Amino acid sequence: MNILKARNTGQDAVVNGNDKQGGNSLIVGLDIGTTKVCCIVAEPGEDGQSITVLGVGQSASEGLNRGVVVNIEKTVRAIQQAVRQAEQQAGIDVGEVIVGIAGDHIQSIQATGIVAISNPDRDITRQDVARLIEDTKKIAIPSDRKILHVIPQDFIIDGQDGISDPVGMSGIRMEGNVHVVTGLVTALQNIYRCVERAGFHVRDLVLEPLASAFAVFDPEEREVGVALIDIGGGTTDIAVFEGGIIRHTAIIGIAGRQVTEDIRRGLGIIGSQAERIKKEYGHAYVDGIMQDEIFMIPGVGGRKPMEVSKSLLCQIIQPRVEEILEFVYAELKRSGFLNHLSAGIVLTGGGSLMRGVSELAQDIFGMPVKIGIPAGFGNEGLAPEVENPQYATGMGLIRYALNRSYFDVQSQQVPVTAGTAGTAGDGAEKSTVLDRVRSFFHEL
Repeated sequence: MNILKARNTGQDAVVNGNDKQGGNSLIVGLDIGTTKVCCIVAEPGEDGQSITVLGVGQSASEGLNRGVVVNIEKTVRAIQQAVRQAEQQAGIDVGEVIVGIAGDHIQSIQATGIVAISNPDRDITRQDVARLIEDTKKIAIPSDRKILHVIPQDFIIDGQDGISDPVGMSGIRMEGNVHVVTGLVTALQNIYRCVERAGFHVRDLVLEPLASAFAVFDPEEREVGVALIDIGGGTTDIAVFEGGIIRHTAIIGIAGRQVTEDIRRGLGIIGSQAERIKKEYGHAYVDGIMQDEIFMIPGVGGRKPMEVSKSLLCQIIQPRVEEILEFVYAELKRSGFLNHLSAGIVLTGGGSLMRGVSELAQDIFGMPVKIGIPAGFGNEGLAPEVENPQYATGMGLIRYALNRSYFDVQSQQVPVTAGTAGTAGDGAEKSTVLDRVRSFFHEL
């Protein structure tokens, strides 16, 4: 998997993730968020699973709103600044990146497909499964939307259901259930444009909650049932796992920036002051405040500073965080998996760092809640620096490159020069999609 082009000391070298003779194999994850852009450069170990973090870069993001690009130039500058920091730490020049995408334009649906097994032995091959996946992509979607991921759920062979891996089995008729994630074509194209204008090539575009889940979940959690709630700056992302498979994804357009805006309006201060106060004194659960602290906020326009208590600040913050979590609760209930989460809830993202969020979530969901921190990356390199919920998506993108078989058999390349949306069955894309399908099963 060609992830990154590294040019050390002026020497061009294409680094291939599967080529052990090509020198160091590097992976670059780029998390383009509403409030920050994060870039992580990592090197996989010889076992193909361990990771050494070589570089981390982060910059403020002002060009997105709820995960959607609203200012190209500001987004390009933020990407360049974050990648430049990571390049300096890692000592390489980045060429290709794996980009995370979110936004309330993301939608997911369930789809089914069916194929006949035509070979004389009636043995199901990888090619048969590839044909089935292609069949599921024939679903009718609006022309302004594009398929991002097709995630197999289970298979049915001659009426026998609950089959997770049909390859090698015998049958005449095979059906499959898949989870299809789609995004708005213009939103995807704008992300591509920003990355390309920043000077980098998009290797893959990955739904952020899927990536975050693989950075913070244990395999046992994915097996027994768990839900990820990634509270970012512009969106709150949801991913549900059960039986080791992604069962449901959703994105809600309310997150940390709304909390900051509530503080700004409630206290009559500017946005930067509201963000600082939220981080330093914010608490989302009034019953969890052990000691009510008084702090000063600066006056505006020559007015005198004011005294504010943590409990008063919490009265501004808690209703908004409750609203976010109640939206998530409603989404989990709608999905049908609310009662399947034996491992409970995992909170991650920058919004999970606020004090009291986990306690409030436990009250609302009535199940165990923990803060998800990227783990399993060893102690080498900059691993300790990324053991923070705000780096969950960036580290998850690295995991995506190493464990793509957990995700999907398709990650669409959206042409930035296209003026209209293509359909999943366009002939120009079929060969690429089939190659990706074959590569996916080759890696199993």
